[in-house]
Amino acid sequence: MSADLLSVALAAARAAGDLLLARADEVVGGISSKTSGTDLVSDADRDAEALVIATIRAARPGDGILAEEGGGGAGSTGITWVVDPLDGTINYLWGVPQWSVSIAAADDRGAVAGVVHDPSRGETFTAVRGGGARMGGRVLAVTPGRPLGEALVGTGFSYRSAERAVQAGRLTRVLPAVRDVRRLGSAALDLCWVAAGRLDGYYETGLNPWDRAAGELVAREAGARVRELAPGGLIVAGPDLIDPLARLVLGDDA
Repeated sequence: MSADLLSVALAAARAAGDLLLARADEVVGGISSKTSGTDLVSDADRDAEALVIATIRAARPGDGILAEEGGGGAGSTGITWVVDPLDGTINYLWGVPQWSVSIAAADDRGAVAGVVHDPSRGETFTAVRGGGARMGGRVLAVTPGRPLGEALVGTGFSYRSAERAVQAGRLTRVLPAVRDVRRLGSAALDLCWVAAGRLDGYYETGLNPWDRAAGELVAREAGARVRELAPGGLIVAGPDLIDPLARLVLGDDA
């Protein structure tokens, strides 16, 4: 079943990616705010989500769908699709080519299959539970043995000012202790880049299920370890790095 779910996720992600890439240089309409005045959604997000949902419904009409922009609904099969039709909306609207389509199929144990598609680079990250992770035909594995002081670490920031202040304080502790920190703007791609060895670790709070479901599966299947980070976040790194990175990120809460 995992292969069938992955095939559906791939078809949906590529269709949405083609739509978004074709419209990337256009003036996008229907822009409104969500959690704050700086957290935006657009017609591009909504149209990509509608296409993903239509593709899933055509193949698996009985499944549930949990999608960022509110589409979908409950199902009867025990499978729920967790969909972020455009992870990195601000990057997309500003013309920064760091955004993705993220789709996972999950059961009561978590993600079964996941796809994170990066149309700007033509890269597609895939994973099935227990079956490893890939980028195209390349098998992915996290970077082994990187010490904390040499680690390149990704993170992200909330659009809520109070949470950003807390994250800024955490960053002042992390930044001096690692090689450097990157804030790239798509949590799904950050997780996949840990899997691909482009980042050695990643942490972020305030994530929603659709931000992390597919990318987390890719990272886990590439050998990453995961620690939860309240509120609603995670710390991700290879087996050698996860404990020192978690202690650094958590600080007094470790």
